[in-house]
Amino acid sequence: MARAARQARGLSLRSLAQRLGVSPSLISQVETGRAKPSVSTLYAICTELGISLDEMLFTDAGPTLAEPAPATPQGALEILLPAEPVQRATDRKAIRLASGVVWERLTTASIPQVDFFYVTYEVGGASSPEDDFQRHPGHEWGHILSGRLGVRIGFDDYVLDAGDSIAFDSTTPHRLFNAGSEPVHGIWFVLGRRTPEVAPGAGGQAGAWHRPNH
Repeated sequence: MARAARQARGLSLRSLAQRLGVSPSLISQVETGRAKPSVSTLYAICTELGISLDEMLFTDAGPTLAEPAPATPQGALEILLPAEPVQRATDRKAIRLASGVVWERLTTASIPQVDFFYVTYEVGGASSPEDDFQRHPGHEWGHILSGRLGVRIGFDDYVLDAGDSIAFDSTTPHRLFNAGSEPVHGIWFVLGRRTPEVAPGAGGQAGAWHRPNH
């Protein structure tokens, strides 16, 4: 999907890599499945190409959804539920990212505008390097089952222990990381994470934010 979306926008490997601040070889390896990006790079690729997170991660993104719900008020977010309502634990689709993070989808099919994952942050795992944040449209909610998760939102720092929860605006630069000595397990939900169309020729890294040193 990433290669098709890149080519549809007339972008070469080099030009996309320049926009994201990564190497062309990394983009190539991600497209062919030989490398997994970090969480922040993954969001940046999706935003730059205007594709969904599920389209990047799972080959079944989009199919087997039930008929749309009745018409919603103008401006309301329409949710298309999977035809099969039960996701068995033994059949979850999972993706392991390069930054020590594992996402397991908690639905039987992809749902547009919804990310619903069982997440694992391995010891030392993080959504991005220490001084880099990510941001994207939408709102997210998280609940920690075990371990200690550090969360930085803007310039505010939090540590979540087992049983703690958090909710925040995803457009605010943020970073998540394992703040303990054991893996972190939790449930994560993101609603309304749209990937806007990017005008041809637009430069700069998408979806990432560098935390100033001060």
